[in-house]
Amino acid sequence: MADHHRLIRAVLAEHGGEEVGTQNDGILAVFASLRACADAAIQMQRAMASHAWPAGERVRARIGIDSGEVSPMAAGLSGPHGRRAARIAAVVHGGQVQVGWRIWAGTG
Repeated sequence: MADHHRLIRAVLAEHGGEEVGTQNDGILAVFASLRACADAAIQMQRAMASHAWPAGERVRARIGIDSGEVSPMAAGLSGPHGRRAARIAAVVHGGQVQVGWRIWAGTG
């Protein structure tokens, strides 16, 4: 997990992403633009694929992007978009990036 987080955080720094939380093995981040976010997601996948993992293992990230805006509040960021991004990531396969565009047909 240390290598995973180090790789992801390095890409966030390169693309102006701001880490706003973690959950299990995931990192939630926000970006100034959808373009910066998408570019970072692609670079994250490349970093994961090219990294020399122990024992020759492969670690493949599932990345979900929600295109909505968040609002800063005293207790952190407000809005459902972080939850949506996590839900999107939950349904893709390792090595994939999926972008949500405000169409949500889930029940939760």
